[in-house]
Amino acid sequence: MGGDHAPRATVRGVCEALDMYPGLSPLLLVGDEAQVLAELAHAGKARHPKITVVHAPEVVRMDEAATAAVRGKKQSSITVAVDLVRQGLARAVLSAGNTGATLMVSTVKLRTLPGIERAAIATILPSRRGRFILLDAGANADSKAEHLLHFAIMGDIYSREILGHAKPRVGLVSNGTEPEKGNDLTRSAYQLLQQTPNLNFIGNVEGNDLFEGRVDVAVCDGFVGNVILKCAEGLAKALGHILKENLKKSPVRVLGGVLAYGALNELRQIGDYSEYGGAPFLGVNGAVFKCHGGSNAKAIRNGLRVVQEFLDHGVNERIVKRVQALGSVPAAPAP
Repeated sequence: MGGDHAPRATVRGVCEALDMYPGLSPLLLVGDEAQVLAELAHAGKARHPKITVVHAPEVVRMDEAATAAVRGKKQSSITVAVDLVRQGLARAVLSAGNTGATLMVSTVKLRTLPGIERAAIATILPSRRGRFILLDAGANADSKAEHLLHFAIMGDIYSREILGHAKPRVGLVSNGTEPEKGNDLTRSAYQLLQQTPNLNFIGNVEGNDLFEGRVDVAVCDGFVGNVILKCAEGLAKALGHILKENLKKSPVRVLGGVLAYGALNELRQIGDYSEYGGAPFLGVNGAVFKCHGGSNAKAIRNGLRVVQEFLDHGVNERIVKRVQALGSVPAAPAP
């Protein structure tokens, strides 16, 4: 029930995913039963064998505090969905609703993976050379150096398993490439990352390095990561409007726009969040994915595809094994 276009966009995305991905696991649609059934009937999937509707009469609105999902609305769609995972009745959750509520309910009810203290939002962003993962993109405004080390390990595994990078380049976001640059957090994290075995740590990276394709995994705390994410989204939207307005200024430019339609459409797809599906809360003891609040059917469809890939590749299990192999994480050196 979460998201700007729910439940219609969510149900349509589910129906498209079932048509496109025959191997998709059975789905539980959690929300207001009457509304969900009506949307399924409208889409011609009222009695689909892979769909079960689970009634949840309450909804956590996008503008509500995250605590509403835990304390005040225990029958909300996101709370009921996470409970299904906790009870072993589902393997994963995908939501386009309130990010804070989804994160809080997931960490309270599912806890974090063994050896991991904090979950991180891992967002896939485009670059000149493909795609890279930014984490944390907003789950933790304040972090410790050990948390950034865990983010790097989780991002490395997710990059290998989902994006197919054989040896992901891991960079630490800072205000300069030199090891001594940054604040107390980044300087301490740098030393931890540098001594971590089997991690292709390339050192500090600056903001302009990210979209040039210098890294496959960009590590930072949630405050910095969310600023980067929102700036990137805003810039992409602004450039799209500027380009559109400038192409209308003369007949010659209009013709040029028509001739360049293919290239412009590819550019639009690169910056379209619906192409990337959902962002996982890496570190949660269960598969929890968050789609953009404005998700359309395409975003939900691709989100379900990514969730299935996450489960098939056993990402959480690989994270736990990697952390256990490291043993006790060394204490961060004093800045």
